[in-house]
Amino acid sequence: MKEQKYHLYLSEAECRFLVQNLIWFQNKLRREGHYTDAVDDLVIKLSKAKPKKIRVT
Repeated sequence: MKEQKYHLYLSEAECRFLVQNLIWFQNKLRREGHYTDAVDDLVIKLSKAKPKKIRVT
């Protein structure tokens, strides 16, 4: 079965807020001795995402 993809459209401020909180969560996981692989992947995806202009009506 094909995996379903989801698209998330964020403003610049929302994206910045999300990255800041992911980094905070990543640091928390490191302090507790847990793996941070999933959070690392999300931070990389957000940093590589191209801005896309959409029209909201």
